[in-house]
Amino acid sequence: MIEGGCLCGDVRYAITGALADVQVCHCQSCQKAQGGPFATNIPVDRACFEWRRGEARIRDYESSPGKHRLFCGRCGSPLISRRDATPQAVRVRAGTLDHAPEAHIASQAFTAQAVPWWPPRADAPCFAGPRPKARK
Repeated sequence: MIEGGCLCGDVRYAITGALADVQVCHCQSCQKAQGGPFATNIPVDRACFEWRRGEARIRDYESSPGKHRLFCGRCGSPLISRRDATPQAVRVRAGTLDHAPEAHIASQAFTAQAVPWWPPRADAPCFAGPRPKARK
């Protein structure tokens, strides 16, 4: 079991199963939402994710059509994002985990929008725009 939560501790969650590698997003929307040069996301199957405490504190902001960013209404910590088009998945903000996972950077998206003072890492696949969809 992997656990995490917000800065103030009001909202807690748990993840069952192994974590996927981290996906980094450099788009301007993620920069604004995170208050930093990029977002660090871990895709998680919705069936493996559960809110443990504080669900009433969670606020949902639809940052673009069909994309929702969920955060603590008390301290503002970004917790997950979800898309209407893929209800079976959430993207957990890696910095909200209680313990840093043994993970690698799987990919970096929207590198064309990266800030000049924190360039994308050269040791992970980079995409100027969105990450290509996985083939089935």
